[in-house]
Amino acid sequence: MSDQKKKSNKKPSGDNGQGMRPGKVLIMWIAAFALIMVMLKLVSEGKPSLLNTTKRSLQLNEFWGLLNSNQIKRLKMSGPVEGEALVQVWNRKGDETSRFLLLEETDTQLTVIPLDDSGEEILQLPLAVKGEKQKEAFKAEVLFPEDYLSDDIIERIRGHLGPNMFVYTQRPFPVKQVLLSLAPWILFFVIIWFLVLRQMRSPGGSSVLSFGKSRARLANKTGKKVTFDDVAGINEAKEELREIIEFLRNPEKFQRLGGRIPRGILLVGSPGTGKTLLAKAIAGEADVPFFSISGSDFVEMFVGIGASRVRDLFRQAKEHSPCLIFLDEVDAVGRRRGAGLGGGHDEREQTLNAILVEMDGFDTDAGIILIASTNRPDVLDPALLRPGRFDRQVVVELPDVKGREAILKVHARDKKLSPDVDLAKVAKSTPFFSGADLENLLNEGALLAAMKGQNAIYPKDLDESRDKVQYGREKKSRLLHEDEKKVCAYHETGHALVSLLSPGADPLHKVTVIPRGMSLGATHYMPERDHQLWSRRRILVKLRTLLAGRAAEELFLDDITSGAQSDFERATELARMMVCKWGMSKSLGPVSYSENEDNVFLGHDITRVKSVSEETAVAIDREIKELLENGYKEAVELLSQHRDEVEAIAMGLLKYETLDAEEVEALRRGEGLNRPDDDADTVTISDQAELAEKDEDLDESDESDNSESESGIEEPAEAAAKSTVGNQDTTED
Repeated sequence: MSDQKKKSNKKPSGDNGQGMRPGKVLIMWIAAFALIMVMLKLVSEGKPSLLNTTKRSLQLNEFWGLLNSNQIKRLKMSGPVEGEALVQVWNRKGDETSRFLLLEETDTQLTVIPLDDSGEEILQLPLAVKGEKQKEAFKAEVLFPEDYLSDDIIERIRGHLGPNMFVYTQRPFPVKQVLLSLAPWILFFVIIWFLVLRQMRSPGGSSVLSFGKSRARLANKTGKKVTFDDVAGINEAKEELREIIEFLRNPEKFQRLGGRIPRGILLVGSPGTGKTLLAKAIAGEADVPFFSISGSDFVEMFVGIGASRVRDLFRQAKEHSPCLIFLDEVDAVGRRRGAGLGGGHDEREQTLNAILVEMDGFDTDAGIILIASTNRPDVLDPALLRPGRFDRQVVVELPDVKGREAILKVHARDKKLSPDVDLAKVAKSTPFFSGADLENLLNEGALLAAMKGQNAIYPKDLDESRDKVQYGREKKSRLLHEDEKKVCAYHETGHALVSLLSPGADPLHKVTVIPRGMSLGATHYMPERDHQLWSRRRILVKLRTLLAGRAAEELFLDDITSGAQSDFERATELARMMVCKWGMSKSLGPVSYSENEDNVFLGHDITRVKSVSEETAVAIDREIKELLENGYKEAVELLSQHRDEVEAIAMGLLKYETLDAEEVEALRRGEGLNRPDDDADTVTISDQAELAEKDEDLDESDESDNSESESGIEEPAEAAAKSTVGNQDTTED
């Protein structure tokens, strides 16, 4: 749990490690809009209201009137124009709220400046309204004309107020006013920069201003490392890559003999074979910086962006030299230039050209090693594959039986297996499984055991998980009519029995009529070893076994169904390979008749050239048909000679749905099946006859309960063929 929390708390890569939430962005835009409105209002009004600290400005005559009547207590001048005066405040008699400034007083009247909201500037009032002096003084602004304050005027003012009540200083530079004037504009541009530029430099490399920046990630050396001990089943590939690590650790060992480390290594293999896992192991083992990036990260809509990212990637690599670069799925950017229908792709070709130059150009750094992976080496540009760029091609193949066992042991380290689990047997039962498939098999087995509440993973869990990974989950809820179930039983019996009667066939593992994935039933085999070559005798046995399902239907049910579709497809493909590619036809001889099968959009040529004549094509079709018909006749002959065994095995499948190899052999010998909680121990032909005598026509009410399966039966032939692809499939190696 701690590792998961650390991973979840890890901040994504980017400028500041985190992006802005949409709510914050909206608030910032609203604030920017409000600031713009305030700025427009301030500009339109001229002088900002924030500078008006007084309630009233005194005119020149008003100032002298207040000064002569001794109403000004203090005057502070900031330069020769602006000043601030503290003036005595009076109130009307009996009205504390009505206040004024006293300009002149005579025996009968008062000349005052009202401080209320009456709108009057100077009033004449009777002397009787004069009230009392107020404790507070009124702060008024005094504005003098330019060059008005001469020395005589200043002395006159000082004479009225006294030396301590008159302060005259030179006007300083208006820093406050300038700052207040510029502050809104500065704040406005800061907000625009934050909203626009920071958004363009968003995390994850999607920045408008960082289009040309590389999105390569530098491997983290502090987390959990994957090493070569975690990689199994591909020992040769590991050894080749260990040389790279050894060179980076001790380059003098190779350079003293004039050796040069390969500039590029191309990992080639089917999906799931461990190419990316090898790259992770290199990152864990190497003591040098390791950059990883995907080929799709270079492809953008605009031409030149990918090439710029390539240059930036190698620039970073040169700064960390010596280092390793892992380019995953290089075929996304390294496809053959100008190939296929419609010409090339300008952006991808520009990017490829940049990679070619950086790998082997005038300014090539020998301390940078590029490792790339692909499962489509046939579409890569020849200039990319030549020595000097990708000097080595490391083929990562599907593991053999020993490799599968080693892979299972690696992935079983953190699994709680039962002592009776035999990983060697599991490896034998999983031919052509990749490392990813095997890891998924063990994981599914652990999930199945956990769902059952078990304390360990048992062999039956792994057997079930293997079938689930390869074919899908069992569909025990699918309701099949008894007729369809009977067809499946005889069909799978034909496959199983013919394989047992054919020398050289793979050993039978089990046979089932439980629907799984796209198939209604399956016959599983467990090869004793992995076959690297196909012999003619083995292929003929394979054809006979594939066609035995249809032969059983025709012999024992007096009818045929669409369930043999996938059998015919696989048998026809094998027969065509025998005739056209492997030279196994006696009449056509050891000649390759295969045509150009490359896609015109990805291949080397725009058009396809026909390599066989019409007469040869007819001969090929005739030979393929003959091979298939001979296999079918042999299957019919074998099943006809062992009718009782077919009936017994089919009845067992109808009753128990799944039979293993030992149970099938027991039924062939006429022995009973000892299973717990079974009412009958022995399956006989009479039991099969009793089942066949049941009424096959269901009432209309019963049909409504099985409407889903019945609708599949009644669909048109073409749709039915599509829905039954893989039905009664035989699981071969």
